[in-house]
Amino acid sequence: MPELPDVAVYVEALERRIVGRRLGEIRLNSPFVLRTVAPPLAETQGRRVIGVRRLGKRIVIALEGERFLVLHLMIAGRLRWLLPGAKPPARITLATFAFDNGVLAFTEAGTRKRASLHAVQGANALAEFDRGGVELDDIDAAGFAARLKLENHTLKRALTDPRLFSGIGNAYSDEILHRARLSPLALTHKLSVEDSQRLFASAKAVLSEWTERLRREAGENFPEGVTAFRREMAVHGRFGKPCPDCGAPVQRIVYADNETNYCASCQTGGTVLADRALSRLLKASWPRSIDELG
Repeated sequence: MPELPDVAVYVEALERRIVGRRLGEIRLNSPFVLRTVAPPLAETQGRRVIGVRRLGKRIVIALEGERFLVLHLMIAGRLRWLLPGAKPPARITLATFAFDNGVLAFTEAGTRKRASLHAVQGANALAEFDRGGVELDDIDAAGFAARLKLENHTLKRALTDPRLFSGIGNAYSDEILHRARLSPLALTHKLSVEDSQRLFASAKAVLSEWTERLRREAGENFPEGVTAFRREMAVHGRFGKPCPDCGAPVQRIVYADNETNYCASCQTGGTVLADRALSRLLKASWPRSIDELG
């Protein structure tokens, strides 16, 4: 799922292309992507775009007359910018938004259609999409620590809770926790002041560095190759590969559709965290330390 760095760069690319321009025809290739019926989607056509911004992991296109288009990419949704006359990819395009200088294509690969488009009117209607998570740039270390301890959860769950923090998901939470040298299963209520401060600094640094990296990669072009798995990442999506800091093999915990990656040597004092599926299968054979893996 595209998270804060990718979504922020998408927003910047859209700002350069569509702010100040009128939205033309909207074509729905998949009617299921549109999740609202009031106001009618047709009422957004012909209106000038006055802004584009990020709302958590969502992208909001603001139009004249307090109309808003809210796009949630979910796991496989992506955006493409097509020059006039270019054809969008037929099988994966959910919707297209025409402008005089090009077409924005909203695509989704795979069969599990989760990406969504909402058309809403008024600030109050838009506010309903705000899950309440704060931007890290808007709080200090003390405010970060206070939000972490609102409930007693694992650090992984707390970082990815959109009610607590805005824009952080599965991929960058792994990178943040690795940078901070903290276990993904450490509990928020047991976190020391020093650990909390280190986690806050790590979160700000990781998100800032990756946003800048993706911004440089895109340049003036529209972002392409948006993915949660990048070879430059330290641990996310790198199960079995060497940790860039210590060389130990990266570990994982698999739960439902999510995978948590971490370095046992750097983050858990050498302890291999139990994977619910594999640990039940292997039982006594499940390795309890990084040394047993060798």
